[in-house]
Amino acid sequence: MQRERDDNLTFILAQISDRSKLVEEMKVNCSQQILRIAELLTRTFRDGGKVLICGNGGSAADAQHLACELVVKLKEKRRALPALALSSNPPILSAISNDLSFAEAFSRQVEALGKEGDVLVAISTSGSSENVIRAAQRAKEIGLQVVGFTGEGGKKLSSVVDFPLIIPSQDTQGIQEGYMMAGHIICGLIEKAFKREG
Repeated sequence: MQRERDDNLTFILAQISDRSKLVEEMKVNCSQQILRIAELLTRTFRDGGKVLICGNGGSAADAQHLACELVVKLKEKRRALPALALSSNPPILSAISNDLSFAEAFSRQVEALGKEGDVLVAISTSGSSENVIRAAQRAKEIGLQVVGFTGEGGKKLSSVVDFPLIIPSQDTQGIQEGYMMAGHIICGLIEKAFKREG
């Protein structure tokens, strides 16, 4: 039993150490792009645009989490900001998947809800999710700017977006934790801007 506990503690410490290294790498490799994305979203909201967010699985949950922080608040009291996770309407998702194709699950919603001046945040840990890539492509066709959250292997998604945020990791959990941290920082910067405006 003690050996198992010692092994588990070693595992925990190694995981924390790995995350600490990721945070240090993000400081060097991601800070400027996080700032650019925060500035883009702030301008979008000021100009009357909205933010659509999409992803599959854990990234769908992350999309809903980010939309929640923008609509409600992160920490500070300020006006509500228009953001919508495209994973949050099961009847629409299942109808598109059944009647058209799962590959169109997000692009169809972008077509319905998006307009020039809006932003799509496309999240794919692997960077190869077909429905996320199609959503990014459709968004650009109709005049949205596109942010992409992905990992080091996500070249397919990062090549079709305007603002790629590439988390310096190939580990799924590390990538997810990295872009959620980045998302919180982005929300915090947006919130600072709108708090100043009252």
